Amino acid sequence: MTSRNFLDIPTVSFEKAEVVVVPFSFERTASYGQGTKRGPKAIIKASSQVELFDEELWQETYKKIKIATLKETKPPKGASRSRKKIGATIDQFLSKKKLPIILGGEHSITSFVIPVYKKYFKNLSLLQFDAHADLRDGYLNQKYSHAAAMRRCLDLKGINLVQIGIRNISNENNELIFWQQNQGRIKTFWAKDMAKWKMKDIIDSLHKNVYLTFDLDAFDSSLMPSTGTPEPGGLQWYQAMEILKNVSEKKKIVGADVVELAPIKGFYTPDFLAAKLVYKIIGYIAKN
Repeated sequence: MTSRNFLDIPTVSFEKAEVVVVPFSFERTASYGQGTKRGPKAIIKASSQVELFDEELWQETYKKIKIATLKETKPPKGASRSRKKIGATIDQFLSKKKLPIILGGEHSITSFVIPVYKKYFKNLSLLQFDAHADLRDGYLNQKYSHAAAMRRCLDLKGINLVQIGIRNISNENNELIFWQQNQGRIKTFWAKDMAKWKMKDIIDSLHKNVYLTFDLDAFDSSLMPSTGTPEPGGLQWYQAMEILKNVSEKKKIVGADVVELAPIKGFYTPDFLAAKLVYKIIGYIAKN
């Protein structure tokens, strides 16, 4: 029987927890590959095989920071009710100064929780790891489409967006025009320019408080084929870790989501990568 706890560690009460892993299997607007609703369960299952000692950070992260795992509940039907449900859940944890790590599910989830974060953080940066800009003004008649996730977040004032690894932007649904007209709020580090990226530029583009949203298709498709829209030309593991490490040292990560895992039956490598990524994110936060 697979434990419902992330990392298969002993249960920690929510009162004592500092980090809460929140599985949320919302999938309503997938436009190509399907299966992100199975992502949270696959990540938690694979996490039982992640070594608890981190040789880079030289620590057993779960002993430095108390981690609780919320029992997964099925999202209600309809985007509106799902927004309210996940929003209320995250509000509950933020009000008690817990740090939520959400496991998706599709990328729409980010736009469901950012309005809640705005209640607690006036100036907030979104740090988006992704293959796609996600700045369309809706897609396939879905205002809260996964392809519009960042656009919906930028509907709110006081937020800027820093994008890492982008290698797709559309000239449809007002996406490219919106990107061009909002350069004061959007800083994009294109995958094609990866060799020219400077860590200082990434750090300086962020406010003090950072919400991290990590679409797994940010990784090259050779590492991450288990996603609805795998793309060549993406990040390698240590490139992503170097950025996460530096951001966690210089800024305050106040929440995160890891989304768009669409598990392939019998192929566990991508599930394990996603689980280890979540543990690394928590590890960098705990170290600082």
